[in-house]
Amino acid sequence: MQIIVNRESKEVPDGLAVSGLLDHLHLRADRVAIELNGDILPKNRWQETYLHSSDRFEIVQLVGGG
Repeated sequence: MQIIVNRESKEVPDGLAVSGLLDHLHLRADRVAIELNGDILPKNRWQETYLHSSDRFEIVQLVGGG
């Protein structure tokens, strides 16, 4: 299925939840914030929110440093 991640089209397997999308993209769940179709998606909903064709995600990675 096709989705948009950070303004880029991505092909992902059907049946993924948002938590599975992070695994698919090799992103650490403890270091990202996610917006789905223009709304912030709380972390406690990542496992129960399933992807749909044409969903639009903005995923921001948190980076530590000094």
